[in-house]
Amino acid sequence: MSLTTVAPEDISDVDETTEDDRLWVTIVWNDPVNLMSYVTYVFQKLFGFSRKKAEALMLDVHHKGRATVSSGTREAMERDATRLHAYGLWATVAQD
Repeated sequence: MSLTTVAPEDISDVDETTEDDRLWVTIVWNDPVNLMSYVTYVFQKLFGFSRKKAEALMLDVHHKGRATVSSGTREAMERDATRLHAYGLWATVAQD
């Protein structure tokens, strides 16, 4: 009986990032209901944005139809979307 020795392969280009480790984002969508001033207020209240940043994001929502307002883990983005829903805004979560 003979034994065969096998050397391990050196694999250098392995992506060890799992699906859950990749960045997720919360997107707010334009809607026909909420006033621009209200959307600005919600962004300031929920995310602590300055008035200038909140207005810039609100204008993206208004003119482009959407704005990415936060990024992080899937669970954190789902929490952000739920909080936005509680204020009546249309929000979704997507993987970046």
